[in-house]
Parts: sequence; C-alpha cells; structure tokens
Amino acid sequence: MVSTQFTPEELAAYERDGYVIVRGLFDAAEMRTLLDYARGDQQLAGAAYARKDSTGAATKLALWNKAGDDLYSLFSRSPRIVDRVEQVLGGEAYHWHSKMMLKEPRVGGAWEWHQDYGYWYDNGCLYPDLCSAMIAVDRATKANGCLQVLRGSQRIGRIEHGKTGEQTGADLEHVEAALARHELVYVELEAGDTLFFHANLLHRSDQNRSDEPRWSLICCYNARHNNPFKESRHPRYEPLARVSHSAIKDWARQAALGN
Repeated sequence: MVSTQFTPEELAAYERDGYVIVRGLFDAAEMRTLLDYARGDQQLAGAAYARKDSTGAATKLALWNKAGDDLYSLFSRSPRIVDRVEQVLGGEAYHWHSKMMLKEPRVGGAWEWHQDYGYWYDNGCLYPDLCSAMIAVDRATKANGCLQVLRGSQRIGRIEHGKTGEQTGADLEHVEAALARHELVYVELEAGDTLFFHANLLHRSDQNRSDEPRWSLICCYNARHNNPFKESRHPRYEPLARVSHSAIKDWARQAALGN
C-alpha cells in the first residue's frame, strides 16, 4: 500500500522549515501518463497565459479552480497528497486551485520572490492555513530554473506584496533581510517528486536558460476552517472527494482502450 501520511520526521521538518519533499510520490508510469497527455493537450495550451518577470521574460501557466474527473484532477484528489495536506493543516482541506507551470527551454521567465499568502490574503483567507503540493512533471534543476526557497521563512509571517513586472512580488526590503537570515535552498526534483510547502514560505525561480523544459503541476489547498469571508476569484469551501490509489493508472488503461 502506498503511504498517504507524513512520517513524524517529515512533519517536524515541515513545521521547522516550511516545506518537505516526498521523493517518488508518483511513479514513472504515472508521470509518463501525465507528461504525454499534457504535452498534447490543446485545451491546456489554449488556456495558458504568460506572466512576465521584471526583465520581460515570460513563463506560461494554466490555472483552474475546480477539481473534476480529468487526469490533472486525479493528481489533486489523490490521497497521497490530500491526506498529507490535511495533516499539516490540522483538519479537512479543500481544493483551492491547481495550475500547470510551463517553463519552456531558453525562454521561460523567472518568478520573483513571493509568498502565496501574500496575495491569497486578499482573497478573503483570514489565516495562512493553506498548503501547496508541487509535483515535478519534468526533472527540475538549477539549470532549468528549479524552485528556490528560504528555509524557515514561513515564520516571518505575511509580507506586503506589490507588482513586479506582471507578477506579484514580496517587498524587497523584507526579502533582503530574509536572505540574510535564512538558508537559500534550490529544490531539485526528479519527475514524480513532490514538494509540500507553507503559504508563507518565501520562494522564487530563475529563468530557464537550459535546453530542457521544466513543467510542474501545483495543487493548492485551503483549510475548511479558513473558508474565505468574501467572494473572490478563488472558491469557497466545497467537499473534496478523494480518488483511489489506482485512479491514474486506471485512467491510462481506459485511455489506451480508447474509452
């Protein structure tokens, strides 16, 4: 049986560092199914939009709020993710949104230093009780612009954010102070590895200057008790139904049969 729970050591690391990596959370067959489907998904390509960094280089992403029955949603509804998220959030979680990040070779832009709660706060979430799970679809390295985090920076609390290029970035004075006090970690991942991180963790990524793409699927969750107090472009609480452990491979078998 595939584990759906963090170990005590992993939970302690999440509380201390603001993140934890689970290696091989999804296996090679599951990731090949996702990669092959996503690369040929014209609907995904059509929904993707660009966000320029401070230099004008752009990264594309496609974002959706509803977790349905499509292949992407089978990952966001997997108990391997949802059970772990509920551990760190201390209770029931629901799907906040998911997004596919498309950082293409040689042209994929940077993401500026930010906290997710830096702007989710404005969506009516009173508390930073949100968690994201970033699944590496491609191998993520320094060369192709892997995520960078400041270890333990979630303890700073929410920092004011403003526009940086077409992105929303954290106040640079606070970022500089954080850089002087917290270890910078390059989150290098193999396909199927998954990074779970706190909504107040400072993170960024460099431009992709390599010949290899870096795609990632990021599934974001809010605690039920943190249900937004006002309407926004992100959803209020709706129960999230988990799928079976075999759901992704079952989908692949059905697709191979043409159903």
